[in-house]
Amino acid sequence: MSFTKKKHSPQLRLRQLHNRRNFLESLIKRIHGILFVAGNEGVTREQLANALEVPLTDVTNALQQLSLDLQHDAQSPIELVNFNQQYRLITKQELEFDVEKFAQSPLTQQLSRAAIETLAIIAYRQPITRMGIDEIRGVQSSGMLQRLLLRDLIKEVGRVEAPGRPVLYGTTDYFMDYFGLTTLEDLPEIEPLALHGQPVNESLFSTKQWEIEYFDEEESD
Repeated sequence: MSFTKKKHSPQLRLRQLHNRRNFLESLIKRIHGILFVAGNEGVTREQLANALEVPLTDVTNALQQLSLDLQHDAQSPIELVNFNQQYRLITKQELEFDVEKFAQSPLTQQLSRAAIETLAIIAYRQPITRMGIDEIRGVQSSGMLQRLLLRDLIKEVGRVEAPGRPVLYGTTDYFMDYFGLTTLEDLPEIEPLALHGQPVNESLFSTKQWEIEYFDEEESD
């Protein structure tokens, strides 16, 4: 008995290629969105595959294509990097001067009430993960953490030995200098439940150099 190998029509092959291309483009967009939200912590290929419920090989292909797209897009200010299997988006090197100049602009014109709230949580609960901060604030904090990192008010102080190895955040020496603190014990005393889902009272920052000008509208994250 002989078997005839089934042949696919050119139209079918073109349709399959088109569907595959659409799938890859959609996957790249979804991964790009997750990387943006993940911020400085980044994500692993495995985390992306689990979150998006797609094969690891597809995630790998999408990451490679996204990296090339950003690299060759002269209008894009960001690029994709891989640090210790953690993929994240960073500003392109040629923009470092502009970023540093922005970071050195007066804080009193930039810190919003939401930034102060996030900074207070880190100051009193350090070391703390982004998820811990999100739980207390009740909103997503990745963008805010990026801004505070940019201003050298907070820093990465370690990672939790757990799946995904989430980043632990703490305050910097610059934070201490700016707010006139010698040690963290100099922080104003607060009620035990003040950082458990309750709004952070701005009076925490009303002594010494804690006085901050707020925007009329709270900075959204």
